[in-house]
Amino acid sequence: MEFRGETLLYTLAGLMITFAGFSALLFVIRQGAGARVSPLDRFIAKNVMSYTFVLTAAALLPPLLALYDIQGKWVWRGSAVLFAMPMLSLQITYPRRRRKVVGSAPPPAIFAVFVVLGSAVTLSMLCYVLASFQYTAAAYITALTIDFFTVIFGFVSALDIIMEQPIEELKIR
Repeated sequence: MEFRGETLLYTLAGLMITFAGFSALLFVIRQGAGARVSPLDRFIAKNVMSYTFVLTAAALLPPLLALYDIQGKWVWRGSAVLFAMPMLSLQITYPRRRRKVVGSAPPPAIFAVFVVLGSAVTLSMLCYVLASFQYTAAAYITALTIDFFTVIFGFVSALDIIMEQPIEELKIR
């Protein structure tokens, strides 16, 4: 039993897991080149994994709920709530969590895209789906996709900052 958007959701889940693995691999390679793992490195790696797994779960949730023959509107409503709550929590608390670990606020571009745009998209999707407008599946999948690209933007922007940090050579004893 297939439903609208199922193939796209599975594709997104695959892309998200691939991205999570690729991003973690970059940190391992950098460390292998002799760089020490900074608090910023650990913070970014943890955040990328957290966001990506929330997004992946959100991509797999509608097909999972559909297996229980739940009516379509309830699949999307339930998925929207179960996706939006942890995602909004991550998005809204990002500046505070970053400041606590790294000691500084995120750069303006990361704040604008990662926090403001991401939160606005997630909240808009939640309201749209709960209001039962016509294209709830499309709104859900669009928000999921945009949130994924905000994570990619945040990662690439952070990668620029990390790559500017000097690599301290490891001393072999």
